[in-house]
Parts: sequence; C-alpha cells; structure tokens
Amino acid sequence: MRDVPYLTCLVLYIFSFQIIVTNSRTSTVWKLNVEDGKIVDGSTLQQDEDKSREQDDDPVFNIVTSTVYYGSTWTKHGFDMFCTDCQIYEQQRENGDDNSPSETNGESVDDEYLDCGKAVNFTYYDNLVGVARRHRHPNVPEPQVALIFTKKKSYKNGGVVSEFDINALEKRLKKAKREKPKSVQLYNQIGNFWRIKGDTRQSIECFRRALAVSPYNAEVLLNLARVLFTLQYLDDAIYLTRRSLEVQPPDRSAWQQYFTLGEIFKAYGHYQEAAVHLKHALDLRPDFEPAQAALRDIENIPEASVHVYTLLIIICLVMGVLLVILSSVDNGVEVEEHKQQRHFNRAMAMRSLRGALPGSRGRKKGGS
Repeated sequence: MRDVPYLTCLVLYIFSFQIIVTNSRTSTVWKLNVEDGKIVDGSTLQQDEDKSREQDDDPVFNIVTSTVYYGSTWTKHGFDMFCTDCQIYEQQRENGDDNSPSETNGESVDDEYLDCGKAVNFTYYDNLVGVARRHRHPNVPEPQVALIFTKKKSYKNGGVVSEFDINALEKRLKKAKREKPKSVQLYNQIGNFWRIKGDTRQSIECFRRALAVSPYNAEVLLNLARVLFTLQYLDDAIYLTRRSLEVQPPDRSAWQQYFTLGEIFKAYGHYQEAAVHLKHALDLRPDFEPAQAALRDIENIPEASVHVYTLLIIICLVMGVLLVILSSVDNGVEVEEHKQQRHFNRAMAMRSLRGALPGSRGRKKGGS
C-alpha cells in the first residue's frame, strides 16, 4: 500500500514526458517576433530541424495573421490585397528594368493579361444586389465608353467612336500598370477598358479594387453606377450615382451625375423627375447631345399616355363613392319601412287588446 503513491507519481511523470516530447502535426507553435512585432509560426524558427520535416501551413494560423480590423468588422486580407505582382515589379526596379519591358524566357511583359489583380475581399458597396451578383452578369459591351480615352469627343451617332485602337489602349494600360501598379486611377481606367470589351465581371472587380482603396471616389462610383444601369439594376445605379454626387469635389462639374440620374429616371418612367435632372445637366454642359436627345424624347411623349393610369384611378374612385352612396340610401329606405310597419302593428295590437278586455262593452252600454 505504501508503494501506491510512488507508482502514481511515476505514471504521471511518464505521461507528462510523453506530452512534452510529442510533436503533433495538428498543433502550431505561435510565437511573437519581437523585432517585427508580429505573430509568426514558431516551428519555422527552429533551425535545428530538417526543412523537409517542417510542419504544413496551418489554415487557422494564416487566417489569424492575415486578418485586420477594417471599419467595424474583422476582415481577412491577403498580402496581395491591393497589388498582385508587386514583388515582381520591385525586383525589376532593383535590377534597373522599371522603364523598359522585361523579358522572361523570351516572352515580353506586354503579353501578360491586363487585370487589376486578385479580387478584394470587402468594399462598402458589396451589399448592393448588382455587385453581389457580379459573377452571374452577362457580358455587355459599352463602345461609347471609348469617348473617355479620346481627345476629340464627338457624341454623335450615340457616342460610338468609329475609329479607336483598343489594342493601343491595352498596351498603354499595361505600361502604366508596370509603372504604378497601386494607382486607383489605373484601376478605374482598366475597369473602363473592360467595359468597352464587354467583360462585366472584370470591370466590376476593378472598380471594387479602386473603391477598396478609395471608398469615396466620385468618378469610380459613377462608372460602377453606369455598369449597373446598363445591367438594369436601377435601384443600385441610383444609389451609387447619388453617392457620387454627394462626394463630387466642388471644383469639378457634376453634369455626368445629373445626366445619369436623368437616364435612370427615364428608364423608370418618372419623366418629370428625369426632365429636371436632364435640364440641370444641360445647364452645366449645354453642348451635350445625348442629354438633348433624351430631353426631346421626354417632351415628345403624349400627355394622354402619361396620365392614363391617373385617369383610371379617378374613375375607379368615383365608381366606389357612388356605390357607397347607393348602398347607404337603400339601407335608409329599408329602415324607414321597418319603423312604419312596426308602429302600425303596435296600433293594431292596442286596438285588439281594448276590444278583448271584459266589461268594455258593458260600460259602453251602461253609459249609453
């Protein structure tokens, strides 16, 4: 019996020793790197272990180390949130190849795919239906967007540019991407480029990336509103256009926002409100032919067709009032007839009772 405590201590010692020496692959040693002030994987700091026996990447550890406080929520962001190939460009700059297109295995950088990098995880406008469904949208080309990149802006023939070199524009954007890969204006221009090509998803992703860096950029908000208006997400387009109008710098004209609002309300069928916005756009830009054409279309709409529904509503209300009046009159006549019949029956009943009382006839005879 005296040996029982010793045996218990021995078992606990062996068990504790096994826990200490056990190297579980399901656990990750997290340590604080004092020099960088970041949480790092402690297993990578053990230099005495063979590199082939290093633990696999822990997804939970990656989530914790790549999560930042964004606004009022915790959001996971990768290293390349706002720049995809920044390391490649930095290496090119270190080698002195920042102004000339580098070649890798005989292939020029001009052959790369023009995009805005990996899609961002969060923007303040992801709750909009048109933005949330960006992967389901059809490809709708917008050739009139080419006017943004032309010096001589002609708005005839619907604003379609007849002679425009889209390949030259793509090369210029790729060169700008190599020079300033983190530029918000570059993301905006690439988004407009994909609007011309008709890739709706790519254009929205570029505008999302720009808004992730600059959430209150009036130009980017307006371009995203134009994309959603083309896709007939009218509520989202109105919200983004009004938001763009609110944050528009006071030193810049807002005629594009008013013109967009006029087009959206015209599509809704709210012609009076659409005319107000179109007139305001023409006050700021009198030579803008699309606004003039849209305003003429509204003014040429017959007034009778505009007020058809109003006339039908008035007729229905009048008919309803007449029915209520007629029903109340019929109820009043029935009540009067019921009252007269009731008084008549009561008088007859009193007479019959008087005639049926005993002695009533004798009194009459004796009195006579």
